[in-house]
Amino acid sequence: MSVIRWTGRVLTLLSVAFILLFFFGEADLTQPPRLSGQEMVSLLFFPLGMILGNVLGWWREGLGAVITLASLCIFYVLDLVFTGTFPSGPFFALLASPSLFYALYWILSRSRASQAAT
Repeated sequence: MSVIRWTGRVLTLLSVAFILLFFFGEADLTQPPRLSGQEMVSLLFFPLGMILGNVLGWWREGLGAVITLASLCIFYVLDLVFTGTFPSGPFFALLASPSLFYALYWILSRSRASQAAT
């Protein structure tokens, strides 16, 4: 169980670091960002929602997994609505992968707790 939890945590560090490097690495911080309304809405779910969910997963695995996976799904739907296509490649899903470990940990810990209660 501990390996599952810590795998999620380590992947969270890598995922969040990659997102932040990608997001701020190309930014010109001397100029205000020029984002459309659609881009601002999308940014609420990726990267903000995914980062929030993954970080929250350190303490509340189930809630963190739900927030991350919901943010990913909403981001995909918004991208489909705004552009007419889904994002290509596995990269967005890979950055959400820590939530799968959090979800697995949460499910297994609930299962163990219910078995111990009986």
